[in-house]
Amino acid sequence: MIYLDNAATSYPKPASVIAAHADALTRFGNPGRGAHRLSLAAADMIYDCRCAVADFFGLSCPEHIIFTSGATAALNLAIKSRIERGDHILISDREHNAVARPVFALAEAMGIEYNVYGTDGDILENIRSLIKSNTRVLVACHVSNVTGKRLPIEPIARLCEERGIFFVIDAAQSAGHRKIDLSTLPFGAFCAPAHKGLLGAAGVGIAILADEGGRPLIYGGSGWDSYNRSMPKTLPERFEAGTLPTPAIAALQAGIEFLTKHGIDAVEDTEKRAKHILLEGLAQFDEVEIYEPLCDGGLLAFTHKRRSPEAIAADLDAHGICVRAGYHCAPLAHKAIGTPSGGCVRISAGYASTEREAKKALGILTRLFREYK
Repeated sequence: MIYLDNAATSYPKPASVIAAHADALTRFGNPGRGAHRLSLAAADMIYDCRCAVADFFGLSCPEHIIFTSGATAALNLAIKSRIERGDHILISDREHNAVARPVFALAEAMGIEYNVYGTDGDILENIRSLIKSNTRVLVACHVSNVTGKRLPIEPIARLCEERGIFFVIDAAQSAGHRKIDLSTLPFGAFCAPAHKGLLGAAGVGIAILADEGGRPLIYGGSGWDSYNRSMPKTLPERFEAGTLPTPAIAALQAGIEFLTKHGIDAVEDTEKRAKHILLEGLAQFDEVEIYEPLCDGGLLAFTHKRRSPEAIAADLDAHGICVRAGYHCAPLAHKAIGTPSGGCVRISAGYASTEREAKKALGILTRLFREYK
């Protein structure tokens, strides 16, 4: 099997990640819910993971690492905790439904305003033209999950800082795929899943919050201050109601250790090499349209004039190649790049993708395209 669907989830997982996840089921109790050895061991491991996440992104504030059930929950937390009636939100035309749907729901339920800023041309000017006096939150998809287009989060962050806007970064397709240093970036919230580029397991995501503001979305037990009717004021407990996914957090820590050991630059180079082989090969076919081919990273999106994306993905699966077809939960992005009905085929390389696999996949695609004629 050749796995080229890493934008959906990373595969295969490193052996150390699998071992950490399995080991957690036998070694740890419920963190913060007791003073016995199993509970304390879990709490220690989770704190160590917070430190590992903070260090990985150039920060020194482990208490600001909030564990959620995934990137979708992290983005919902970042957006909804900061919005009040009458506020205005800006989102890009590349956003995943993990951003778009919460914003649409807020507009319907609370009457908040929102605008979608374009990512072609002068992005900063596009944003400036839409900022209002009541603009409170701006969200930027760091890397598109459809084509790999990267948004310039540094200047966007400076603009938000200048205008007093809470800046939310969706790093679902960049965290673990490229080096990200948040130490000098004036962000409000940085959100990412564990199971994609960070090579961990599904079930946990991270929201790195720059301050202690915002209201909790979920209320419940925090392991301490139980007589208080409200959630604790301090981080991370303020936003972590209920039992944390200890095995998934252990796997995340192992994933970060793996990336640190092997080097994030090596991961990025591996993904680029695999994509380049496929890009050069697919560009030879007049019947194939490649969307934003010059984007860096390991993502490649294309359509064929005589075969639907779903049919192509099924043909590849029959030959042992895993890709994804459709709209990728990102209709805004598909509208922006102009894919036809049915979306596109997305190939996404990962840390374990090899040039040999890319060449083999290209060979199979070449044979399939000839059959489509």
